Amino acid sequence: MSTTLTGTPAARTARPRMLRGLTWLVLRQHRATLGSLLALVALGSLWIVYQRGQLTDLLAAAGWPGKSVPLPVVGEQYRNLTSLLGLLPGVLAVFLGAPLIAADQEQGTAQLVTTQSVTRRRWLVAKIGWCLLATLVAGSALSAVFTWWWRRYRSVLPDIWMDPSVFDTTGPVLPALALFLTAAGITIGVLLRRVLASMVVTFVFCVGAQTVWGMFRDRLGTPRTITYPLDAALPARLDDAYEVDRWVAGADGQLYGWGSCAETTEKATAACIKEKGIVDNVFQYLEYDQMTAMQWTGAGILLAGAVALAGFALWWASRRPL
Repeated sequence: MSTTLTGTPAARTARPRMLRGLTWLVLRQHRATLGSLLALVALGSLWIVYQRGQLTDLLAAAGWPGKSVPLPVVGEQYRNLTSLLGLLPGVLAVFLGAPLIAADQEQGTAQLVTTQSVTRRRWLVAKIGWCLLATLVAGSALSAVFTWWWRRYRSVLPDIWMDPSVFDTTGPVLPALALFLTAAGITIGVLLRRVLASMVVTFVFCVGAQTVWGMFRDRLGTPRTITYPLDAALPARLDDAYEVDRWVAGADGQLYGWGSCAETTEKATAACIKEKGIVDNVFQYLEYDQMTAMQWTGAGILLAGAVALAGFALWWASRRPL
């Protein structure tokens, strides 16, 4: 006896996607780059946590902070870490920002996209938006983990707070600098339309921009001034300060350059000091409690630059043939 099946097989239901449309397309196109960036952030964070754990064990064994420890307590691994963090904004700009649009222009993908139902502006916004979001997340994550380490143990670490290895890699500065340089890389790629040329020019731009940023960094805060007797030791409150300038001063308040009485003999130096009536040291400095405000001020400037560059790239690419 045979049985006849009159029902139809149940249709296979497609699994719903979390991302659809243009967003899915952009992420799929750049999945290798985003995967590499995610791996970089994960490995970098684990490396920081590992080094912090090693330092914690070392200091605990030495009885710190109850007992002083011989400096330095960190070695080449710490130097390598801060160097790589300092290179991160430039690396993202060269390898993520510069090829983002330039590669599509060079390979013809951009022309293909513009023939589809998606408008050119939507495509550009999706590409640039996801690139900058990935940059922001990567920079913020690594900066947060490194800040968590540095602030707790800054008194035993070799770099002071105004050194580029600290100021530019903690707080909001690292993600802001990464966003600015990446936006610059995108803009350069849009203008040059060739991947290799864009990467080379972006690299040169990053070197120049970070050099200028280093010259500008100490102007983000308002210097403070302290006066103390000529023969007195440097006040303890200045142990953690960053020196901006230094002078010597007479009893009437007139300032002289720090080396005004740097004579060849001690007797000649004493005679010069007496002749000019020098009685005080005048020390101009930035203090550690200004660091947070200075970092947010600098980050604001960098973010404004990033928005301007990204906006220009979007405007330029929207109105010019791809």
